[in-house]
Amino acid sequence: MISALNRLVDLVEERLSDEFDVKELAGSLGTTEYHLRRMFSSLAGMPLSEYVRRRRMTVAAADVVRGADDLLSIAVRYGYGSTEAFGRAFRAVHGTGPSDVRRDGGPLRTQPQLRFRLTVEGSIPMDTRIAERAAFKLVGHAARVPLIHEGVNPHIQQHITALPSEEHQRLKSLGDTEPAGLLSVCDDLDPDHTEGCELTYLHGVAIAESTPVPDDLDAIEVPAGTWAVFRTSGPHPQALQTAWAATATEWFPANPWRLRPGPEIVAVLERADDFSTATCELWVPVEPS
Repeated sequence: MISALNRLVDLVEERLSDEFDVKELAGSLGTTEYHLRRMFSSLAGMPLSEYVRRRRMTVAAADVVRGADDLLSIAVRYGYGSTEAFGRAFRAVHGTGPSDVRRDGGPLRTQPQLRFRLTVEGSIPMDTRIAERAAFKLVGHAARVPLIHEGVNPHIQQHITALPSEEHQRLKSLGDTEPAGLLSVCDDLDPDHTEGCELTYLHGVAIAESTPVPDDLDAIEVPAGTWAVFRTSGPHPQALQTAWAATATEWFPANPWRLRPGPEIVAVLERADDFSTATCELWVPVEPS
């Protein structure tokens, strides 16, 4: 995986002035575009698309400062159809426009070229199991919310607290298969895991494929497949978010599995009354790599 990510970084440098096919590269490296993008964003701390934009504007800034070409020529060189579109991208990275940089020489914000290296850690074993699951359904109350990487997501919190207390008990009584109990489900996730992008969040339970869905509930059909199940315990949601980060830095590089598209599911097994601490299971859809 590390070599695949470094080849991706090399390709970005080779193709800064035009687009390239991430799916084709992933196939040539024996992985999938979905897994490659998710591992990149998890390890780099930014989506691939953002890294490409920052690197393009870093290199473009040198052309702007040199002043040998007009701004339209530079814009076209880096894949923009107008100086306006180029200026917006340039300003988003550097905080100022190309004309100002050409006149003043800065300020400029440089994005160094990334290089991924494997650091041997693994001092804390990850409590993990692999589960083969037949097709099932996730049913409950769904909402579109923005992705937030750290801390409590207030949009999700608002969605859950708006439900009457008796509805939580009703949902619990409907669940009839694994993952057991009340579930937090994130679906339709952006492969780049871009913070702020919208996803479907469902508060509900898992039911067998043959179980009828009540008319007033939303449902997500989940096909048969393999899941990596990570057990976490500690401050909530920090322990859960730390575990997800550790899957990218430690578990996937050390195991013959890769991510596949599908919902990510959190089952709360035990929790404090104020939800400050919890024991959870994180269900992540995987396939052999």
